[in-house]
Amino acid sequence: MRITVIGMGHLGIVAASALAREGHHVTGVDVDSSRIEGLKKGKVALYEPGLAILLKEGLSRGNLCFRGTEEFSGDLGDVALVATGTPSGEGGEAGLSQVISALHWIRNLQPRNTTIVMKSTVPPGSGLAFAQRELKGLDVAYVSNPEFLREGRALQDWMHPDRIVAGVEGSSRKSVGVLKNMYAGIEAPYLITDVTSAEMLKYASNAFLATRISFVNEMAALCEEVGASIDAVSQGLAMDARTGQQIHAGIGYGGSCFPKDILAIQFLAHAKGMPMDLLHSVAAVNERQRRLPLARLRSRFPGGLAGVRVGVLGVAFKPGTSDIREAAAVELIEALDQEGAEVTAFDPQANCAAREALPASVTFCDNPESAAVGVQALVLLTEWDEIVDADWACIAGAMQAPRFVFDGRNALDAGSMVNLGFDYVGVGRRHPDQLSEGLIEFAHNASTFFRAT
Repeated sequence: MRITVIGMGHLGIVAASALAREGHHVTGVDVDSSRIEGLKKGKVALYEPGLAILLKEGLSRGNLCFRGTEEFSGDLGDVALVATGTPSGEGGEAGLSQVISALHWIRNLQPRNTTIVMKSTVPPGSGLAFAQRELKGLDVAYVSNPEFLREGRALQDWMHPDRIVAGVEGSSRKSVGVLKNMYAGIEAPYLITDVTSAEMLKYASNAFLATRISFVNEMAALCEEVGASIDAVSQGLAMDARTGQQIHAGIGYGGSCFPKDILAIQFLAHAKGMPMDLLHSVAAVNERQRRLPLARLRSRFPGGLAGVRVGVLGVAFKPGTSDIREAAAVELIEALDQEGAEVTAFDPQANCAAREALPASVTFCDNPESAAVGVQALVLLTEWDEIVDADWACIAGAMQAPRFVFDGRNALDAGSMVNLGFDYVGVGRRHPDQLSEGLIEFAHNASTFFRAT
């Protein structure tokens, strides 16, 4: 198939490279000429495991190329896949200017027999509106095909999706066959539905995942109060087929997707006059979790953080990506800098982006051990293997007292950390030693009360 992918951000580059790998003839298009020139040379400005190699292979085979919107000419091909961004507006609404610009560009080319595949995340009802405005009178079919790619595992998710969703209306139903040809070679169940339901499914999926994360963090807070272990509780939930895989407690979600989509669905509900109490709570719990690292540091150093040396391990919002958008580490480092702390930081992929975004006073290091030299406290915010599997005995020797470690992802073994001499604190984890006498008494009294009632 001949496929044009419009928008060379994270989603677009992954889509173009993966589709070329499957043997399609793919042209990636973007308004940013400097980005296009870099891609022509095989340079990717973002980190995604395996992406750079896949892109270069496509260029080498000759079935992957890149063009600026101004230099593009000719036929869009069988499929025009829209993969532009939809950033949040001031009120939380999904910004559709890039999507609409892409559709106007498509319209100006007057395509014939082309299927427009909408990969960008757009609010429910958008596709029907596009058909009545931007695409009216064109000889095209429209398919809503939402993406469910995780940063850090985007290529794996593309090649092995849980499901492929096709939202179609009326005469566009024949384009389901076009979509299946586009995904030829990829084994996954298909969900064929209407356009608006497909659009809603994307938001619902992210809202549900965000809710699960905030739920387990809410339980972690209660675990701290009653002396339970969130690790055991979370593992038990994962063993229940009704609740799915285990979600680890921590400092919450970040990145470019969950926060944006939660805002957008809240905005949509508000516009419809519908209360969205749970999602308001989900966002509030997440904001509270993101403040935990600073709160734990302030509690451990009650005299103030001025002059305290703090190492931050992990700056990207999650492992497997260089993306620092909505990353908790960015907020923490900025706050520590304002309070006068001396900050060192390490991330195996995001150091470059973080240097540009964070104060010049922050010292960036090449490994976790270097970031720990002379610090009094370490905060683990991204559970990279390079951090979790670091030489923690060496780190203990490099730090100064009190050797405080806040594990914001519950990624380290608590007992091992205590044995190495760290003053270790996780999220919702009880101290590895034992339950305090006070909590044992509380638990006994509580069980007696419930039996009596």
